[in-house]
Amino acid sequence: MYFNIEEELKKLPKKSGVYLMQDELDNVIYVGKAINLRNRVKQYFQSSKNHSIKIKHLVKNINYFEYIVTDSELEALVLEDNLIKEHRPKYNTMLKDDKSYPFIKVTVNEEYPRVLFARKQGRDKEKAKYFGPYTSSKAIKNIIDLIRKIYFIRTCNRNLPRDIGKDRPCLYYDIKQCKAPCQDYISKKDYRKSIDDALEFLSGNYDPITRQLKEKMTEASNKLEFEKAAEYRDLLEGVMSMSQSQKISKTDAEDRDIIALANTESKAVVQVFFIRSGKLIGRDHFFLTGVEGEDKSNMMTSFIKQFYSGTPYIPKELSIEYPIEDKEVVEDWLSTKRGQKVYIKVPLKGEKVRLIELARKNASLILQQDEQKIKRQEARTIGAMESLGEILNIPGLNRIESYDISNISGYNSVGSMVVYERGKPKRNDYRKFRIKSIKGPDDYASLEEVLTRRFVHAKKEEKELKEKNISNEYGSFSRYPDLILMDGGKGQVNVALRVLNDLQIFIPVCGMVKDDKHRTRGLYYDNKEIIIDKRTETFKLITRIQDETHRFAIDYHRQLRGKAQVHSVLDDIPSIGEKRRKELMRHFESLEDIKSASLEELSKVASMNKLSAQSVYDFFHE
Repeated sequence: MYFNIEEELKKLPKKSGVYLMQDELDNVIYVGKAINLRNRVKQYFQSSKNHSIKIKHLVKNINYFEYIVTDSELEALVLEDNLIKEHRPKYNTMLKDDKSYPFIKVTVNEEYPRVLFARKQGRDKEKAKYFGPYTSSKAIKNIIDLIRKIYFIRTCNRNLPRDIGKDRPCLYYDIKQCKAPCQDYISKKDYRKSIDDALEFLSGNYDPITRQLKEKMTEASNKLEFEKAAEYRDLLEGVMSMSQSQKISKTDAEDRDIIALANTESKAVVQVFFIRSGKLIGRDHFFLTGVEGEDKSNMMTSFIKQFYSGTPYIPKELSIEYPIEDKEVVEDWLSTKRGQKVYIKVPLKGEKVRLIELARKNASLILQQDEQKIKRQEARTIGAMESLGEILNIPGLNRIESYDISNISGYNSVGSMVVYERGKPKRNDYRKFRIKSIKGPDDYASLEEVLTRRFVHAKKEEKELKEKNISNEYGSFSRYPDLILMDGGKGQVNVALRVLNDLQIFIPVCGMVKDDKHRTRGLYYDNKEIIIDKRTETFKLITRIQDETHRFAIDYHRQLRGKAQVHSVLDDIPSIGEKRRKELMRHFESLEDIKSASLEELSKVASMNKLSAQSVYDFFHE
């Protein structure tokens, strides 16, 4: 379908809505929202001198666009968020980490409440009491364990008071970590007092329990009950540790998130401090991708819209470092999700500014650590590829394909094709081949079949894409490697060169030679063996590729063997499918019993009728 962009721009309505930019393969590459669709979309196709590099690349790849009109800006914001999640467009700033945070749930709606771990706030959030969200599941479990030990909160799922006295008390009563309300050993009033104390504790009031534990520890020590004193000491240390981890406190005791970011040209890190009831209960960081050319305000806007669309809890206030676009619309959206008014503020002075600066320093530190990690990874991957290209005199080496054959005495021979790009495995491009034309253990002939099928398919696909005026980059087989690696030496290399020569394809071929212990020794290239220093990243990359190719072939071979082993003689009987086969095996104790069964006995099996019973009987009695 021909799409005249200039004509279509004229048809755009001057209404709010969402627009989707798509490339020549119909992939959605960008999603945006607008108060005025015509004015906003036109901006992309006007003078590009003010466009960022990312926008220039985006416009270059737009084949056509679509739009959806909405009744309001808020509706457009929600729709934009949903479409970004669905399509994950290439040119949108994306939140890389998709995390969810757990809660502590106190079932105050029950007569004998419990303290539980909750993955999310349930429908009972108006009745039960939730604390969090917390950034660490382990931290939550430690807190719950501490609360149960201090306040003797029950852990069982018994329906109390209905089940009081029905069963004996559990192990926690025996080890003095529960006062057995299931036996009525503690009154409902006293148990409720323990729950109220636990709620105080979770709200951040640690002073009463700290004093109480210190007194009990001292008393036990004075009585020379050192084991009991040690127990109180451990509990006290747990409380002190928890209070220290939440030492950032606020005078207003509100729920708020403190959000700051740090960025380079290609990536950004957002740091969030989660403050609940004035206490810091956790922090986490998030990477943003696709930030090239974006200002900090746009990055902050993208983060807030994506992060809070998925988080189960939204605080009353977001304290952010930079103002965001459409602040009022985003506030309305967050308020709707929370059920109460949400405020987005940029603090200018006071404690909140200090916290934002602290969050920004944390984000910068994480970004620096990530840059160092990337440099180490690049030495292992891109650097190793460049070094290999220099050794083999192949400039611009980027894509490698590696091949191996697996079989047992020629049985179920399979071939594997593993792809590495920029020194990393590209698993979506891996291919498996079941050998069709070769009988018996002939690795050379099997390799010839695999390579022939792979590159014949490539030439066919290349021709089809050319007829459609589509680049080879979009094909699954038509992307040729810069280098072919064969698991083996001279013989395997010569097979590959012969296949490529017959097809008029010119790609360098290299063999990965192993020693007597089946470990990588070096490379066979251009009729000579090249020894590579085992301490280098280049040698380690070759070893990883060789091991991965072998693993992929072995896994496929095992998969085929497994399928063959589960084949039953019952599968060969006409009109007997998987369901009837299972019913037969369930009804009779063995295959021999099925063979000797009468027609009447076979007919009694569930899901069997006279025709299928006759089919089984005839199969074993012909």
